[in-house]
Amino acid sequence: MTDWRKRDPIPVEGGAPIVLTLPRGAWVEYAWVDAAGEAFADPDNDQKSLNPWWPYPRAVVVGDYARHRLWTLPDATRRGTAHRLTWDGGVFPGKRRAIVHTPHGYAGGPLPVYYVQDGVAFYRTGRLGELLDRAVEAGLATGAAFVFVEPVDRNEEYYLNDRYLDFLTAEVFPQVEGPLLQASERGLWGASLGGLISLYTASRHPDLFTRAVSHSGAFIARPGAVRPEGGIDTTTAGEWLREQLEAQPPRHLRVSLDTGVLEWLTGPNRRMAAALADLGLPHQYREYPSGHNWITWREALPEALLFMQGCEACGPGAGVTEDRGQQLRQDVQAAVRDLRREGGLTEEEIARLVHEELERPL
Repeated sequence: MTDWRKRDPIPVEGGAPIVLTLPRGAWVEYAWVDAAGEAFADPDNDQKSLNPWWPYPRAVVVGDYARHRLWTLPDATRRGTAHRLTWDGGVFPGKRRAIVHTPHGYAGGPLPVYYVQDGVAFYRTGRLGELLDRAVEAGLATGAAFVFVEPVDRNEEYYLNDRYLDFLTAEVFPQVEGPLLQASERGLWGASLGGLISLYTASRHPDLFTRAVSHSGAFIARPGAVRPEGGIDTTTAGEWLREQLEAQPPRHLRVSLDTGVLEWLTGPNRRMAAALADLGLPHQYREYPSGHNWITWREALPEALLFMQGCEACGPGAGVTEDRGQQLRQDVQAAVRDLRREGGLTEEEIARLVHEELERPL
């Protein structure tokens, strides 16, 4: 369940029920495992999950899995522009691809640029560029550019590899900055191993990066650590990056962290967030009732985006659209119903409180 290939499967004996303790609103991935240890999809459940790695995960939801309001807004009518790049890799061999998303109407001038790892997934599944378009049109965020960079071998490129910065500076930056846009500041953005390399690289290079976003960062990692059977170690390698940041705090960096609570990386992400808090570094931390998959990361994108690009100076009333006003009215009506149920206030007192709240500047 959830932590694919990280833990032993839960045994099922004689048709006895399995008892699990799960958070409210949880989105739970699972699969059955046969006697030979091979996973297969539950034939009685056709609810698939947003898991691009294997075909067999199925999902159940405990109650309702909450969606962020940005996902309920209409698609933006003023959409950004996608520029597609391909080239033969030099630092890492193979055909390289990137998609550069610039804001609607961008005609030059400085703006923040985020280099996003696992770019195709963030572009197609996460729809991060579309999300920014919605937020900007609603007055909730300011414009930025995303460079969605696709890996060839993500284990090699993302596992604390200093050559990844060489790849960005030698091959990606020159095709983006200058030919397509002007960067006012740079950030790195990624999930899992992509989150690891984003925070690692951004923390070590204050001359290049000022922002980092990590979803379910694979913070169990150490340079050169491999499993006994081969392959990178993301289960027993320790939390080397956190130790490094505690020893040399990246005070130049604004960081957004989040994780699911149904995955093996919950603890390391909590400890990383606690370290940032103890160091007094600007950051936010969020948790979601789901696992190591795109259900969690897609839901985390709005909070990360607003923390990085949220519009705090768009002018009086910015973003107060008809849709937001209707949501505010519904929230106030719900609060009034709660007050009436609880008792203790007269109708006149409730009406006065509601009037004061609605008149208060947003």
